[in-house]
Amino acid sequence: MSTTELGLPALRSGVELVPALAADAPAQTGKDFTSDQEVRWCPGCGDYAVLKAVQSFLPDLGLRRENIVFVSGIGCSSRFPYYLDTYGMHSIHGRAPTIATGIATAREDLSVWVVTGDGDALSIGGNHLIHTLRRNVNMTILLFNNRIYGLTKGQYSPTSEAGKVTKSTPMGSVDQPFNPISLALGAEGTFVARTIDSDRKHLTGVLAAAAAHRGTSLVEIYQNCPIFNDGAFDSIKDRDTKDDAIIPLVHGEPIRFGTDGAKGLIRDSETGGVKVALVADVGEERLLVHDAHNPDPATAFAISRLTDAGILHQAPIGIFRQVERPTYDDQARAQINTAIEASSGSPTQRLAGLIGGGDTWSVV
Repeated sequence: MSTTELGLPALRSGVELVPALAADAPAQTGKDFTSDQEVRWCPGCGDYAVLKAVQSFLPDLGLRRENIVFVSGIGCSSRFPYYLDTYGMHSIHGRAPTIATGIATAREDLSVWVVTGDGDALSIGGNHLIHTLRRNVNMTILLFNNRIYGLTKGQYSPTSEAGKVTKSTPMGSVDQPFNPISLALGAEGTFVARTIDSDRKHLTGVLAAAAAHRGTSLVEIYQNCPIFNDGAFDSIKDRDTKDDAIIPLVHGEPIRFGTDGAKGLIRDSETGGVKVALVADVGEERLLVHDAHNPDPATAFAISRLTDAGILHQAPIGIFRQVERPTYDDQARAQINTAIEASSGSPTQRLAGLIGGGDTWSVV
């Protein structure tokens, strides 16, 4: 899949594209984006599947490796930059979006990615995450959600369900967990999606759409931790239950799920939100048609609330919202260019004018 097929030129209106490979350059493969570092995660960790999917997907961007940068915070997922043969930075706890904002603003020629976890992004990094989404900075954020602190050996995280017994909550967590999708939509995120580590096809499709989006793309990835929170997503992975647990979201299509599509989403006349109903009871004409491009995020938010905050029984999966809005870094660069064009004289003269502007004193 080429850069054009991903939609990048159409979405990057008026701005110079990240430099692509020359037309006669050898085709890249996943091996070109695989570093020589030993991958160190626990056996069975969902991170392996996500890493493999990303390594296999990156060649589809058609970009040079030196024009791709991954920034991570702290946590199991944050080892990602070591395993990719691109530029990368293993930064500090919770601050990856902030560092990535600086990179994206200073270097328009880079494709900027953030890899973070539910603890890193939503606990100490919560403030940085919401403002990145609000500003709509050009970057793609992969939020690995295993609903536990894995690197520090099993404490409860901001997405752990109420009552969760862990090393730090031996009598059960009394916290109300975050719903990352609801949080991102509430922060006016322009691209908000959810996928699953074990569904390679769906994961790759969402990554392609996220990479093509100009602005902040947030992709929540349900990722199993086999050591400290094994089975957290069994209902959406088990072949006997997943049809009733996964609610697929496809733009322009009625939202239905379950065996033979027996269930669907309809408007809830009492609450103004959405609810699950049997298609045979309500009729196909009442089914909600998914509109990811709706500028009003209210319906997408209502859909996100269907995710059970306790033991996960059902989860909408797909792109919740995908809208266009001016980006922070594009506008910041435009202001700088306007200021430069409005000033006169050589750079040295402009600097002297800046230093000598306003009140000055001569000390003799």
